[in-house]
Amino acid sequence: MNTSKKYHDYHEQKDIDNTIKLREIMSTLPSFCKEFFLGIKDTTSARTRLAYAYDLRIFFEFLHESNPVCKKLEITDFNIEILDMIKPIDITEFLDYLTLYTKENEEITNDERGKQRKLASLRSMYNYFYKAERIEKNPASLVDMPKLHKKEIIRLDIDEVARLLDNVESGEKLTKKQLEFHEKTKVRDIALMTLLLGTGIRVSECVGLDIEDVDFNNNGILIKRKGGYEQIVYFGEEVEKVLREYIEERSHIIAVTGHEHALFLSLQNKRLSVRSVENLVKKYAKTVTTLKKITPHKLRSTYGTNLYNETGDIYLVADVLGHKDVNTTKKHYAAQDQNRLRMAANAVKLREI
Repeated sequence: MNTSKKYHDYHEQKDIDNTIKLREIMSTLPSFCKEFFLGIKDTTSARTRLAYAYDLRIFFEFLHESNPVCKKLEITDFNIEILDMIKPIDITEFLDYLTLYTKENEEITNDERGKQRKLASLRSMYNYFYKAERIEKNPASLVDMPKLHKKEIIRLDIDEVARLLDNVESGEKLTKKQLEFHEKTKVRDIALMTLLLGTGIRVSECVGLDIEDVDFNNNGILIKRKGGYEQIVYFGEEVEKVLREYIEERSHIIAVTGHEHALFLSLQNKRLSVRSVENLVKKYAKTVTTLKKITPHKLRSTYGTNLYNETGDIYLVADVLGHKDVNTTKKHYAAQDQNRLRMAANAVKLREI
């Protein structure tokens, strides 16, 4: 596995693209926001800063629509004193506004998770300027985070995994139009789906893989995790077999310039995008008779659940899935933990009945 690359790999290119987008969004925000984004540059990723920028733009658009003072000004002319004018009730009203609003004739909704993220963006900006003593108040810190409703983890059962992979390989239940492309992508698709199910890596980590990142001597792949750090994830024999078959096929494909190192290629011989993989999973998911909505993240949950059930080691699961905080893993797999505790109740017999 080669970690020193002279070209822009997938993640580096994404950072460049996100930085360009961030500059575009910043040109529509109040000028003091530039100070904020420069101030957090060393502690956040370009992707995080871009997400903050989108969220803050919605907030300032809300102020421009609803606040009498802000209505008189263009958003780019807002000064930092406006932040001190905002009260906690204004931010609470903003969160209520996010439930349903219209932009460019399109209705946009946000669930609790969406509201949480936008409040987190506001808190980050307010905390930055408050600590820098550029503002006197921090109303965002006084507003409670929207409570998330607990969702049950959806994962595939063993037979559903087998049927899914069988259908990827055979093309069974695909439409006539889909079958026209199936022979061209079958080897790639089975390798990709098996890799996701056999390692639990994220889609962004999967599409970011280069050929050089696969090491068959140790059966490992070098991936870049959220946060930018690199980690080797190991795979088993099933993954090895399909990856070898695909890489053999891949060696005969001439990729488009700039995509020569990409492991997984589209029919246009370019690196597969996250959206393409999401659509690919959705396509094959429809061939499996189940009420479960199968997404790439569900494949990740399936791997995590299976690994936990096999090992009972929550710390191992956290490490393999790339969770920085084991509490995140515990929260996701609490239901499995309860099942194991119930099993323990009957595991020890005190006397023969």
